[in-house]
Amino acid sequence: MRYRISLLAAFIVLALVALSGAFAVDRTEYVYVTQFGRLVAVYDGASDAGLHWRWPWPVQSVQRLDRRLQVFDLPEIELLTRDDKGETIDKTITVDAYVGWRIDGEEGVRHFIRALGTPERAEEVLQPRITSRIGAEISNMKMDDLISVVAPEEAHRRMERLRDRLLGDAAESRDNLGSLRKQAREVYGIDLVDIRLRRTSHPPEVRDAIFARIRSERAKKVADYQGEGAVLAAKIRSQAELEARNILTEAKAAELEMKGKADAEADRIRNVAHSQDVDFYAFLKKLEEYQRILGDNKSVLLLSSHRDLFDLLFKPPQPQGGSANPGSKSEIRYPISEKATPASASETARKASPKTNGTGGNQ
Repeated sequence: MRYRISLLAAFIVLALVALSGAFAVDRTEYVYVTQFGRLVAVYDGASDAGLHWRWPWPVQSVQRLDRRLQVFDLPEIELLTRDDKGETIDKTITVDAYVGWRIDGEEGVRHFIRALGTPERAEEVLQPRITSRIGAEISNMKMDDLISVVAPEEAHRRMERLRDRLLGDAAESRDNLGSLRKQAREVYGIDLVDIRLRRTSHPPEVRDAIFARIRSERAKKVADYQGEGAVLAAKIRSQAELEARNILTEAKAAELEMKGKADAEADRIRNVAHSQDVDFYAFLKKLEEYQRILGDNKSVLLLSSHRDLFDLLFKPPQPQGGSANPGSKSEIRYPISEKATPASASETARKASPKTNGTGGNQ
């Protein structure tokens, strides 16, 4: 009976020892196993996830580290910027930033445990180094580099360039601290993934300058838009004027063509009509000329009754087909315009010559 009790007790002890020596490795963590403080093994959850065994404590101990990306916020930093010439201190701003980091693989776990030990200690060590790097970079920047009205793509490119300078990866890094990412990896086993500015705050005395800068940027945009609009309006106006000139030219050409055709047709009709009675046509032309001469009320003419004018008025030519006998009582109507008839022309001549001295002349 005692033998069975002893065997059962030994079995229970062995089971407890076996259970205390088993441990699980999760995919999201590194497991650092030591034996009396000396490294025994490092398990990476990405490849070694599952159940593993070790000697119970205090022979072997296990320390777990998160292998995922970790983020911590930096305290607000009050910094000074430069003016447009980069010579004197311009404005004061307050920068709020954050840092993203992770342990750099199994080899990084060894450096991390030896140099830091815990994530909290890592943040305490990284904070002053990153803060000093941010201060060195931003203090050499102008206010326009941080605050300006630009497209989202341009703002993203600016932040990427600042990130590269902060990490020390950019060729234009402005100090001699070397690559912060490389130092963190080699000394602490930490991979600095990102350093970003979350926001920039400004004291009240700086806000007026910021708003003035924004208004200036907007005024430049307005000037650009107005210039583009003026150029476009001038182009449209020029095109419209060109089209108007073309239309007028075509209309005038059509007008001249129509007038030419009308004049030619009128000349043809007139020639046909005049060819039927040439003497009568000459009589009408003379009447028009006498009307032009006698129609000026400012002139006074003293003419003899033996002039051709009175012969033309008193003895007009007979139209073709009319009676040649002067004593004929048949009435003949002449197609003379209302402007100049023989009677009106004779009456005008008599009114224009109230006195005749027999020699003629102007008075």
